[in-house]
Amino acid sequence: MSEDFNIPVSSSAPTAPAIVQAIRNQIGQVILGQDEVIDQVIAALLAGGHVLLEGKPGLGKTALVAALARTFGGESGRIQFTPDLMPSDVTGFRLFDMKSQTFQLRKGPVFTNLLLADEINRAPAKTQASLLEVMQERQVTIDGETIRLSPPFMTLATQNPVEHEGTYPLPEAQLDRFLMKVVIEYPDLANECEIVSRAAAERPGSVSGISVVCSPADIVAAQEMTASVQAVPEVVAYAVALARATRDARSVALGAGTRGAIALVRVAKANAAMQGRGFVIPDDIKSVALPVLRHRVQLTPEVAISGQEIDEVLKGIVESVPAPRGRND
Repeated sequence: MSEDFNIPVSSSAPTAPAIVQAIRNQIGQVILGQDEVIDQVIAALLAGGHVLLEGKPGLGKTALVAALARTFGGESGRIQFTPDLMPSDVTGFRLFDMKSQTFQLRKGPVFTNLLLADEINRAPAKTQASLLEVMQERQVTIDGETIRLSPPFMTLATQNPVEHEGTYPLPEAQLDRFLMKVVIEYPDLANECEIVSRAAAERPGSVSGISVVCSPADIVAAQEMTASVQAVPEVVAYAVALARATRDARSVALGAGTRGAIALVRVAKANAAMQGRGFVIPDDIKSVALPVLRHRVQLTPEVAISGQEIDEVLKGIVESVPAPRGRND
């Protein structure tokens, strides 16, 4: 199918696949058995978006963020969201210094490259909104002063799927701000045994052993290259058709909006760049449909009660929408 949508690419394009492979290799030393998760997070980074991570505790979400930041020499930060967390605890504030008789800026944890927002649904809506504003604008305003964040900047917010008591679920409009929802499952038997062996021998995975394989500037350049990946009108129309199909499905109460179609194309471009292509093919759209759409779709109550999962419904929708074929077919 790729040859049907072949578009000439300049030979001077950055070697994103080499950077991606080097990052994969380094993170794989710490995060075992989560290759698909690693690829999806890297794709979100290249696409310049943010990720909602969902998985049970102890599956390496914090280590993943720290390891990814270390691979390009960037900084990582973490916020543990709690019901009493204030917006200023996220963005920062000005504090009056008695010695200098001036207000001094105390930057919050958002001033970093990769931010882990742990259990974001445990904070009230006002605090959630303060972070989502930073995610959208890539800047912070404190007492009238606007401060730009250093690129690259990406937020990875976690939700605990087990405990719901005392949580503040993100509204649909705010969920839509996340480019992807990545689900982390338990590793397979062999990898879980290796993880347990390392921990029992007091040699748990540590980011200190990870090498820096590129710079923040290299990541920004890779993001610019990813944005320049071409998507022909037929492929864009396919992404729009998938988003519209979620709205028409009988099992879906709330379908994906236009932002969902935009996200499909953006992540598909990252998927193409990671494979060394300067153009998007329909298979790129298909391969990213689940992580891009699963948090943008709500099932009808009767379907949800039946136990059917969102991913199962989405797979059926994707299969029902015909993919475009080459002009010569």
